[in-house]
Amino acid sequence: MAYTETTSVGFLDRLGSSFRGIIVGVVLIVAGTVLLWWNEGDFVATRDSLNEAQAITQELGDINTVDSSKNGVLVHASGPTSTEDIVKDDLFGITVNAVRLERKVEFYQWVESSKTETKNKLGGGQEKVTTYTYSQKWVNSPVNSSSFKDPSANTNYRNTVLMTLDNFRDQARNVSFGAYRLPEFMISSISGATSLNVTLSEETMARLNKQLASRAAQDAPRTVVELYTNESSEETPQSLPSMVHVSASTVMLSASPSTPQIGDVRITFSATYPAPISILAKVVGNSFEAYRASNGKTVSRLDMGTHSLENMYGDAHSSNATITWILRLVGTILIIVGLKMIMAPLAVLASVIPLLGSIVGAGAGIVSILLGLAWSLVIIAIAWLRFRPVMGVIMLVVAGGFIALLYLKGRARKAAAKAQAPATQP
Repeated sequence: MAYTETTSVGFLDRLGSSFRGIIVGVVLIVAGTVLLWWNEGDFVATRDSLNEAQAITQELGDINTVDSSKNGVLVHASGPTSTEDIVKDDLFGITVNAVRLERKVEFYQWVESSKTETKNKLGGGQEKVTTYTYSQKWVNSPVNSSSFKDPSANTNYRNTVLMTLDNFRDQARNVSFGAYRLPEFMISSISGATSLNVTLSEETMARLNKQLASRAAQDAPRTVVELYTNESSEETPQSLPSMVHVSASTVMLSASPSTPQIGDVRITFSATYPAPISILAKVVGNSFEAYRASNGKTVSRLDMGTHSLENMYGDAHSSNATITWILRLVGTILIIVGLKMIMAPLAVLASVIPLLGSIVGAGAGIVSILLGLAWSLVIIAIAWLRFRPVMGVIMLVVAGGFIALLYLKGRARKAAAKAQAPATQP
């Protein structure tokens, strides 16, 4: 059932809040401007470092023997990886020969969602009607139901957990690349996790069941709680109803896994196994490190599978461009939001008449977008003059050409109109 909460905000409170928002707006504009400027410089620095690195990269060749002549050289190589390390999760007694073992934990919880409708009132006041709804979902962390808005939440939507667990990962320390040894930062870049079918020992099952029973929620079967916590019970763990259920890669902590209840826990396991990789890195003895370009930027890359030197650098340039465009968008949005916050008092002042406030608010939003886009383009153009002067000059010349063309066309229209006008008699 939904819970509705209505709040009213007076005109003076709204006005004061909007003026305080001006400070936040200024901060956002400054932050967006700095981000745009830095982003253009970082794009150029990364591009230059990649170009420098590609020009000196050599093929490592056979990776099955350490080539001392390549020590200190930036190389490209492809080949299989291997490891003899055993990664493990001691809590569940799971071990596997792999690069990485991961445990993902989810909790079945009540989750609160809200939707707010705002109505402007005559005189500048505002009424907010917020509707809260509740649903049961698998989530990544326990939800504190005591913070729910519904006063009856402690009774109707109370969250519990059978066991508090964290996500977990164990990674191999020693991964070989032929005769070479991968450094930790490269091992962390190996991807391709797959579901890991798990089997729990009887000892692990009994231990988990006893822990679960002692912390079971009030709606759990009383037999489970009492039998597992009663040291004098004649029942054996094998005869008790299990709260630990294993299916393929998933372990369910639940009294009834087919119909999950609030507090149940779902754990899934995955493993990342050795696989062929391609790398760009500087050789250091029998291992590797990132190459540091002359501008201070570091270059290294690990891709899954076999890839040529040219393709790896091409993908690196594409990634650089993609990140640059994302940050351009983020910086522009920050500036637009900041401008909108600065103009917010105008909409609040006009909201004494609700219709007028809506019109002014919409206009302020449009102006914020246009000014934000214009400001962002100016910053990017100036940054290009600083970091990419050729491109910056070309942009200015093109822009000047458009302005000149518009000016000449305007003069031509005026001249044509003047020529067509009837001559006046003296």
